[in-house]
Amino acid sequence: MKVILFGATGMVGQGVLQECLRSSEVEGVLSIGRRASRQQHPKLREIVHQDFADFFEIEGEMSGYDACFFCMGVSSLGMKERDYRWVTYEFALAAAQTLARLNPGMTFIYVSGAGTDSSGRGSTMWARVKGQTENAIFELFSKAYAFRPAYIQPLDGIVPKTAWLRALYAVVAPLYPVWKALLPNYVTTTAQVGRAMIRVAREGAPKRVLENRDINEIGGREG
Repeated sequence: MKVILFGATGMVGQGVLQECLRSSEVEGVLSIGRRASRQQHPKLREIVHQDFADFFEIEGEMSGYDACFFCMGVSSLGMKERDYRWVTYEFALAAAQTLARLNPGMTFIYVSGAGTDSSGRGSTMWARVKGQTENAIFELFSKAYAFRPAYIQPLDGIVPKTAWLRALYAVVAPLYPVWKALLPNYVTTTAQVGRAMIRVAREGAPKRVLENRDINEIGGREG
């Protein structure tokens, strides 16, 4: 299986990339991002691309892939809806539309989030925009899935990209064993997300929207 990965430098993307490089099911990964991941691996090829609203310049590199794992995302804190929609909906749709044309039979997995509004019409801005993004992607691919993780625990030395998230995780991460014991359906790990993506890309899933509990069941337990 050959995979295109967007967002390999973010916390979720780092975990997904690690699992792809470990997996015997994945023969190659093309990472597309604004920055290189700094990972070195025979299976990994990287393209640094700045304009995520237009992939015309690199279209020739994006054909022949079986799956796309779209892990790009930003926090909505302090953002106006117009700006959040641009980097959430427009970027994801530009990638999805290009890939649907070049690889119509591929599996497209979009990392959304717990609480996303499937109607796309609710009062919470980020949930509404995420729901609209999911729905637009579903229209483009017959094999498209939305992953909606809740709290994600980074493993294997992975750290969030932004300073405020690193500070937040430094405070809350020690509580992960407690949350895992008390609220197992609302916590997952970067490794479980990555493993679940690979398995869904290979085998499919019975439903298009996969909540945190589904991700853990598909991705397997962490020791």
